[in-house]
Amino acid sequence: MKKIVLIVGCLLCLFGCVQKEENKVVLHREFYETLWERFDYVQDSIEVKAETTYDLSLKIAFTDDYSYKDFSMVFTVFSSDGEPYRSKTYKFNLKDDEGNWNVEKVDGCHTFVLPINKSLRISEVGTYIFQIENRMPITPLVGVKELTLLNE
Repeated sequence: MKKIVLIVGCLLCLFGCVQKEENKVVLHREFYETLWERFDYVQDSIEVKAETTYDLSLKIAFTDDYSYKDFSMVFTVFSSDGEPYRSKTYKFNLKDDEGNWNVEKVDGCHTFVLPINKSLRISEVGTYIFQIENRMPITPLVGVKELTLLNE
């Protein structure tokens, strides 16, 4: 009997770890030929079943084709009634004044993990849409390989 309880306990712990890891990725997008059009919003819906808090970061990978020193975006959360719940514009410095990347190149990309919104509290149950909008002035934006919104 103790073995069965131990096995069931281990399986529940393992399931909990797997479930937590799945919840870490809020949305993910890879860009065809590293092109991101200006009004090509990256978004996904999130089902909120109880009051929760998100600690959000953006993991974004750039190729050497990306010619800008910074990256601008708007992060918006839409409530279940379709209204903006929270919206903020971000601008991140990616390169120094000489045009050198601020992170090392790994597997052909310069990958940044950028803070988006720590302690984003959603208190009402419903379906929310998390959206990232490219705010760079030139379209299409060349050199963005992929992005992932993480809940850490």
